[in-house]
Amino acid sequence: MTLVIAIDGPAAAGKGTLSRRIAEEYGFHHLDTGLTYRATAKALLDAGLPLDDEEVAEKTAREVELAGLDRSVLSAHAIGEAASKIAVMPAVRRALVEAQRAFSRKEPGTVLDGRDIGTVVCPDAAVKLYVTASPEVRARRRYDEIVAGGGIADYAAIFEDVKKRDERDMGRADSPLRPAEDAHLLDTSEMSIEAAFQAAKMLIDAALKEKI
Repeated sequence: MTLVIAIDGPAAAGKGTLSRRIAEEYGFHHLDTGLTYRATAKALLDAGLPLDDEEVAEKTAREVELAGLDRSVLSAHAIGEAASKIAVMPAVRRALVEAQRAFSRKEPGTVLDGRDIGTVVCPDAAVKLYVTASPEVRARRRYDEIVAGGGIADYAAIFEDVKKRDERDMGRADSPLRPAEDAHLLDTSEMSIEAAFQAAKMLIDAALKEKI
């Protein structure tokens, strides 16, 4: 029996860092489900295929290999823009949700992070976390990350982008971003990643104890 940990939340709330830390701690498999949409978008762009053809996008989504998704390549802005166009297509979402569910069954356990893990992809997950932070804090983190990497960033533009992404994620008809009813809320606005990890660890340890 695989232990599934579902981690949801808006962009730049810290769920990716937390998910990777949890997976490493417990020796579980990790999947950033957002990268599956980006990988589909990259495949379409690389092949010169249209981004507004749902049938073509679905076929491409079904061919995406979930092992070895390269975050550094897939984090490119152009890929993110393309991913946001195909992510609203119900057929693409169905195809990738199927693949994500198959991944979640890997033993001994899996950590999936995204926007709809606890509500749609793995509603029966043993532990569900909803990681959030204020838009201002999330924009600041993204800004600091870009500057630390040697890039040039505009905080006001990033802040507007964060708000726009929230509206898009929370307002879409198919699988909107919202906490599962039984999710544990972790607000990282004034919480270090270590404190968030320790809070998550208590919940996971309790779930593992129940499983024994």
